[in-house]
Amino acid sequence: MKKQVYVLLIFIAVFIAAYLLPVNSLKFQGALIEALSMVRDYARQHVLFCLIPAFFIAGAIAQFVSQGTVMKYFGAQAKKIISYSVASVSGTILAVCSCTVLPLFASIYKRGAGIGPATAFLYSGPAINVLAIILTARVLGFELGLARIIGAVIFSILIGLSMHLIFRREECKKESKELIIPAYNVERPLWKTSLYFMTMVGILIFANWAKGESILLWHMIYRLKWIISGVLFMALGMILIRWFSKNELKEWTHSTWFFAKQILPLLFAGVLIAGFLL
Repeated sequence: MKKQVYVLLIFIAVFIAAYLLPVNSLKFQGALIEALSMVRDYARQHVLFCLIPAFFIAGAIAQFVSQGTVMKYFGAQAKKIISYSVASVSGTILAVCSCTVLPLFASIYKRGAGIGPATAFLYSGPAINVLAIILTARVLGFELGLARIIGAVIFSILIGLSMHLIFRREECKKESKELIIPAYNVERPLWKTSLYFMTMVGILIFANWAKGESILLWHMIYRLKWIISGVLFMALGMILIRWFSKNELKEWTHSTWFFAKQILPLLFAGVLIAGFLL
């Protein structure tokens, strides 16, 4: 009966909102245009070369990274000083934005990471990647570049610990289920798996390399970014053909699709709402 009451209240709320929509207001019309414009810009600038590579990396983490390794460093039973230290600086090698880091956060959390370390990684990842730090130090000065590093690490740890305390009951339940760390059968050498991940991260970094005319090397890489990305993409194709079975590739694509259908609708809805409110 209570469920039906809630459904009725939702219907009433939707009706009232529809009834009172100020469709003739120029301000309201402008907000709708701005929302759609922001969604268009987001789709053009972030989806193809940011989100899609990130989803494939997230699917690879969920499929090929040992769950025991994730639980050892990020799990509920891991030592806090180790888990939070690793989580707060591990985003250094990734050139990710605040939306691209979401699939990576979801993948390590799904593999058994505690909510605290996973949140620390989620917060620090976009702020501490090496490209952003170099650009900040170059444009705004060394002091602000250093402050960005220190601030990102400290705040990520504090926010992660806060999330751990908020969801302490759920973390205790997870900890009770992690008494035995699952074994992991290594089907290929570690260097092959590492090269596989490094190639995908390289594609993510160089495909999104921004123009920086004030730095000669930066500008040279920008001019060659599609050649570098193409070489890395072909290398990834060879790796997949030679080192991975069809079943592994199938599971990888399934994991990637799982994260995409889970996160993409929320991202686009968030961008639409943000554009409307702005």
